[in-house]
Amino acid sequence: MEKRHRSNRSRKESTVTGWSVDQSADMYGIREWGHEYFDISAKGEVVVNLKDGAKRKPISLVEIAKGLRERGTQLPVLIRFGDLLRWRIDELNEGFADAIRDAKYQGNYRGVYPIKVNQQQEVLEEITAYGRKYHYGLEAGSKPELIAALAYMHDPQAYIVCNGYKDEEFIDLALYAQKMGLQVIMVLEMPTELDLILERSRRMGVQPALGVRFRLSAESAGHWSGSGGDASVFGLNISQLMRVVDHLRQEGMLDCLRMLHYHQGSQIPNIRAIRQAVTEATRVYVGLVQEGARMGLLDLGGGLAINYDGLKGASEGSSNYGTREYCADIIEAVSEVTGEAGVPHPDIITESGRAIVAYYSVLVVNILDVNRFEPHRQPSTLPANPPALLAHLFELREDMRNGSGRRAATDPDRLQEMYNDACYYRDKLRSEFSYGKVTLRERAQGEELYWEILSWIASAAKASGYDFDQLDRLGTIMTDYYYGNFSVFQSLPDLWAIDQIFPVMPLHHLKKEPTRRAVLSDITCDSDGKIASFAHSGELHPNLPLHDMDFEKADADYMLGIFLVGAYQETLGDLHNLLGDTNVVSVRLEKGKPKFTREQEGDSVAEVLSYCEYDPKDMLNRLRHLAESAVHSRRISARERKEILTAFEDGLRGYTYFES
Repeated sequence: MEKRHRSNRSRKESTVTGWSVDQSADMYGIREWGHEYFDISAKGEVVVNLKDGAKRKPISLVEIAKGLRERGTQLPVLIRFGDLLRWRIDELNEGFADAIRDAKYQGNYRGVYPIKVNQQQEVLEEITAYGRKYHYGLEAGSKPELIAALAYMHDPQAYIVCNGYKDEEFIDLALYAQKMGLQVIMVLEMPTELDLILERSRRMGVQPALGVRFRLSAESAGHWSGSGGDASVFGLNISQLMRVVDHLRQEGMLDCLRMLHYHQGSQIPNIRAIRQAVTEATRVYVGLVQEGARMGLLDLGGGLAINYDGLKGASEGSSNYGTREYCADIIEAVSEVTGEAGVPHPDIITESGRAIVAYYSVLVVNILDVNRFEPHRQPSTLPANPPALLAHLFELREDMRNGSGRRAATDPDRLQEMYNDACYYRDKLRSEFSYGKVTLRERAQGEELYWEILSWIASAAKASGYDFDQLDRLGTIMTDYYYGNFSVFQSLPDLWAIDQIFPVMPLHHLKKEPTRRAVLSDITCDSDGKIASFAHSGELHPNLPLHDMDFEKADADYMLGIFLVGAYQETLGDLHNLLGDTNVVSVRLEKGKPKFTREQEGDSVAEVLSYCEYDPKDMLNRLRHLAESAVHSRRISARERKEILTAFEDGLRGYTYFES
């Protein structure tokens, strides 16, 4: 297998007559997971549709990346699109507004954004500013998140929902916020919280607005289904719920109970599961009203799914419904249950986070190198006295080349037989090498023959249209490795931790057919630092179609986009191999043109080292001492000492990723 470097001979990218951008769109599924925000232009480049008022304009991601390069911003870069964030807020709130109007529902929708999904200051500022027209609130699950919420959420008609475990400081902050006129709901996650909340509220002279988180019995679906239902570690069961009601009644504070909350799970792929949970929760809500609680708010938690893979409900990374259906089904389910019981319609709260911010960010990476499957053509003769297994592989290769091989290309049974023989001979050859019966060169010759045979079998199988499920090694051995300038662990932690599928595709050359099949490797020194599961061509695959690029050209930068990374990824990322945060830029449309509104430099080496408790100044002093010792012992000159220290200091100031 040959590793192709930039210095290798030129290989022009092959083109196939008749290939179109529509075929690329179908292959990569961009019109399924892109949700009208992303598409491919007639030029063959991925575009993002941005809004300038009521107008929508496609902007090339390639042109954005080139503009950043001209301004000195290196790849990889995380591009944030505030327009898409606002578009998602509009879509969710207007979806509920339409459903409420169509059903003649008497309550309101008051969504809240869960800060934990993306805690970046820019996100919080954008949501609270733009969402004010909908009285769109925030959900805080910790004391730091509540502090952030109080700094940015000042709308007296929006809700701040406080989930998570609460100490005295957390509770006091929430009560102070109530005093200042904000609508803060403290949700009981466990029964023991109630006494502390009541004690602090009496001391401060504030009547608390309380919610209670209930564990539904309705089964959920999807990867995160365990965060809801009976198996959830959060929330109260039915017995605990009734004890809270009785306790509040005894204290004369049952009118403080304002909200029922549940969390079914994140990324629920099936709308039926959502409707089942809403129905059960609404019956519990009705029961609390009948018990004498004030109520008025029903918080459905998160769960609104997006299509990470474009497979339309066929996997955990997709959904079989859209935003409008989600809104309509919720309103209809709540209306039916409350109508039967004669209970007033509650205001609806949802905590959609992933669905709001996932589209907001795109990671753009450049390909640094390719490790390409490319077997060498072996000589037409064998050396004298070859091992029997090597001779068998040679004979099989010769059979492939002659007339019987051409006949075998149309005979699936013969192709299967040749495949089985090649695998057996190669495996046996490796075994005999382990016992010293085969030399290193003989083993290498056998491996090359094996690769050449399997390459021919793969081509014959593809040309004949046969589905060779039994040829299990072909997919692996025929796969290239494209090395991307990024870290899975820093930028895509959910891919590594929970096998999350993210859309990945080239940003350009999409008028040409991608002829290679590749796994995308990052630049960490870790076998898990790769993307080896992709959604394309309507299914999940272990490799991704990419173009065969000519890296000798000065402008041959091959760029890929990794999409839908706005939810969770920025905060969860770690410093594997001490690769820090990427460069970040925010782009929005102003007067019909893209404008870079905020640029943030990624972590320098010194910053990353300081996170791990290193002192860069101390490190420089240590190296200075070593270099001076080397000068004293005449291993280096004084001039070389200066060059070494300068290079070290430049390295400390530099980007942690590959710099061109």
